[in-house]
Amino acid sequence: MSLALNELEKLASKSATEAITFDRQGLKGMAISKYQRAIEILTKLCSLYPKASQNKVYLEYIGQYQKRIKELKGYAPYEAESWKNEQKYDGKVLREKPQVNWKDVIGLADAKQAIRDSIIYPFKRPDFFPLGWPRGILLFGPPGCGKTLLAAATATEIDAAFYCIDAASIMSKWLGESERNVAQLFETARLVSENGQPAIIFIDELDSLIGIRSEEVGGEVRMRNQFMKEMDGITDKNKKLHVYLVGATNKPWSLDGPFLRRFQKRIFIPIPDLKSRRDILKLYGKKLFNMGTNVDFPELAKRSHGYSASDLYDVVQAVHLKVVREYFESHTLSDTKATLRSIQMSDFLAVLEERKPSVSMNTLGLYEKWYERFKAL
Repeated sequence: MSLALNELEKLASKSATEAITFDRQGLKGMAISKYQRAIEILTKLCSLYPKASQNKVYLEYIGQYQKRIKELKGYAPYEAESWKNEQKYDGKVLREKPQVNWKDVIGLADAKQAIRDSIIYPFKRPDFFPLGWPRGILLFGPPGCGKTLLAAATATEIDAAFYCIDAASIMSKWLGESERNVAQLFETARLVSENGQPAIIFIDELDSLIGIRSEEVGGEVRMRNQFMKEMDGITDKNKKLHVYLVGATNKPWSLDGPFLRRFQKRIFIPIPDLKSRRDILKLYGKKLFNMGTNVDFPELAKRSHGYSASDLYDVVQAVHLKVVREYFESHTLSDTKATLRSIQMSDFLAVLEERKPSVSMNTLGLYEKWYERFKAL
């Protein structure tokens, strides 16, 4: 029982952490989706283990997340009512205002250059591109390596309208009129572009929307056909629209061939290399006020081979929580004068012993093979 409890707690914590990250980045649609996922898991925990002592804490978190969702609802990306008027752009429709910049994306030099070639340079000087430019861009790779961050930073770089969509939520909300809503989404983006502002449609978990399926109902077939039609529309070389479709997936091998062909750029987002791991650890470490002077980030980068950017965030967070836990175990709640001890190198080494990479070497090999076959930078 405790094993299942621990696994569910980890899933809830992961969803909540992602929600807070998206929230801080201004990606309100993605934040709402992750907050809802955390609420679902915590609610399940309470129902499975009604006598657990932690339930009071779970219920408090549920209340906090529900409150935050209500605050973000004015920007909620999945409201069907937002699509009713086909002639008028509604500022509530999926539009996000990312608060991340190009400099926030650590490493990923090849991916950044491919994005510059495909989106930034054509937008800055469209007269240099008589043959048009790529408008379908696929970001693929292990989870937690920066695909969403890269797409959001690109939107900030060119001040684009950013339409951030969760594929699974689209499927559940658009049941029955999916193809109509797909058409309206692209039409809205085109109207924004015609009025002088570039538009980026970002679809996370793309394989959930256009992945290979053995069986499909009629609505799914029509939606996928409409999606293909809209992609053909924005990738028309004779049109000078600045509308881009950026898809992200952890399972590129699950994508349908006809859709894959329409992504002219297919960019691998790998796990961080040695230098990137060092920079990521230093970036997160700077946010902590009690970092000790003996913490050796280059050495930690060497010891964290195979860790994703998200894994590294979790490591730094776990180290800080370790110090906080020690504080509460040795002080009373009424003691307001004591402070946290400084974080030591030994704290990081202890956490690295307990936390292993979330992506296996076998899985990384699958990405490398797919990349060699289908890469398009």
